Amino acid sequence: MADTTLHLGRKISRIRELRGMKQETLAAELGISQQAVSKIEQSAEVEDSALEKIAAVLGVSSEAIKNYSDEAVIYNIQNNYEGSNNHGANVGHQFNFNPIDKLIEVYEENKKLYERLLAAEKEKVELLKSTTK
Repeated sequence: MADTTLHLGRKISRIRELRGMKQETLAAELGISQQAVSKIEQSAEVEDSALEKIAAVLGVSSEAIKNYSDEAVIYNIQNNYEGSNNHGANVGHQFNFNPIDKLIEVYEENKKLYERLLAAEKEKVELLKSTTK
């Protein structure tokens, strides 16, 4: 069996599927065809600029895509759900991080994502304006 640890296209495909997103939706968000998304998902390597755009649409970082593994997801699910002794609320749970800091971090990531999406939309508008002149 081929080594899939560095096959970025498969990782993109798996994350897209876990997000419940169809290729058509990803394609529309990226402004490309569904066939182009299919080709990307079949590619072992993806250009950094394309990976950044795909990551933004999927709501993850490009590093998260590069480091994704099915084993880690399964391990996470098993440790957080199946084998846990959590049969109720997390009363008295000790966090080893500040939840407010995490919330602010997520908020800042969202803000950056919206700024990138806005910039991409502005680029599209300018491109459309220049092609219609």
